[in-house]
Amino acid sequence: MQNTTTFDNLIAKIKKHEALIGVIGLGYVGLPLAVEFGKVGFKVTGYDVSPQKVKLINSGISDILDVTSEDVKTLVDNGNLRAVDDHKALSEVDCVIVCVPTPLNKTKDPDVSYILDAFGKVRETLHRGQFIVLESTTYPGTTEELILPQLEESGLKVGVDFFLAFSPERVDPGNEKFYIKNTPKVVGGITANCTKAASAFYGEMNDKVVPVSTTKSAEMVKLLENTFRSVNIGLVNEVAMMCDKLGIDAWEIIDAASTKPFGFMPFYPGPGLGGHCIPIDPHYLSWKLKALNYYARFIELAGEINSNMPFYVVNKVTDFLNKNGKTITGAKILLLGIAYKANISDVRESPALGIMEILEEKGSIVSYTDPFVPVIKWKDGTRESEELTESLLANSDCVIVVTNHDDFDYKWIAEKSNLVFDTRNATKGIDSPRVKRLGAY
Repeated sequence: MQNTTTFDNLIAKIKKHEALIGVIGLGYVGLPLAVEFGKVGFKVTGYDVSPQKVKLINSGISDILDVTSEDVKTLVDNGNLRAVDDHKALSEVDCVIVCVPTPLNKTKDPDVSYILDAFGKVRETLHRGQFIVLESTTYPGTTEELILPQLEESGLKVGVDFFLAFSPERVDPGNEKFYIKNTPKVVGGITANCTKAASAFYGEMNDKVVPVSTTKSAEMVKLLENTFRSVNIGLVNEVAMMCDKLGIDAWEIIDAASTKPFGFMPFYPGPGLGGHCIPIDPHYLSWKLKALNYYARFIELAGEINSNMPFYVVNKVTDFLNKNGKTITGAKILLLGIAYKANISDVRESPALGIMEILEEKGSIVSYTDPFVPVIKWKDGTRESEELTESLLANSDCVIVVTNHDDFDYKWIAEKSNLVFDTRNATKGIDSPRVKRLGAY
């Protein structure tokens, strides 16, 4: 009779959906993953440091836009999902997914403290036959150089006793066409068996798995994806500034260029970058390369242009007010939308926050309205969304369209406002001297 290996036992458990899954971090990435694996029949334990989050999920309530409370309640009720705030529960699971925040510090260096803390907990509960995968965006080499040594301190050997891989998250909040299950999943393991374990694991939930040669390659994939977007957005933001100088319409230029059936992909200007990924991920790559004495010029230049866009917007609004006999100091400014992109509630790295801060530093009286974001943390307190009324528009010296939510009636807004500065081309087709657009000033 042939002896089965630790690897064989793990794969068999995964294929039969008998493997118990643990998810560390139940935010925008972790909770959707937990739900998707629960839907295909796995029993999932989600760990989060927030007792409030744990209580919410165990009550059958989702606080994530892309996950319905109905799905959470169904999975909790049938026993396929539970949330805990004690990491020792991870000792019971066969597969662990780590998806914790990876912010930048004030000097734009990677802050991997959340990753180190999470894997400290994984190390405490590590046992033979476990599969562990990191999904948090990070610099190439993190899994192999930072995490692997920490786990092998246990005396267990990677690729034999436990299996370690990296798989970049590809969550796009609010995207109704592409979500976790139908977005191809890139995986890369420390060893060949680690990659096979990752492929088998995600293959039970995801429509398509794309294995790459190493964890470092998988880490680089995510950074290329978002660096590509950052650089192209930086380019089109600069084109918008050029068009302002030339007195032509950047949006018209982009639409016309988009008719070319090959060799062109449209990107659109805006008030700056937002969300967790695009403003942050390229800096992980840039930071890593600086350590190798290489200066990532495209990344740095795109970052400079994109991070300057809130200042550029405020300068254009200042000019607009001046031409209409008003000053930025003391002006009542209404921000239309505070989320970082349309039709979601996520305000992480939102350019609207930068615009609000710059305006207040210049002495403006700033308010915001956003149907998706009723309240934000602001300085030492909070700021609440204003009800969008005719009176609010009439009493504002200038309305800045920062986030082009579908719920806004832009024609009505343009009719009832004194001045409108549109950073998103939401007022396209509205011809009025009281309305100006970024890139078409």
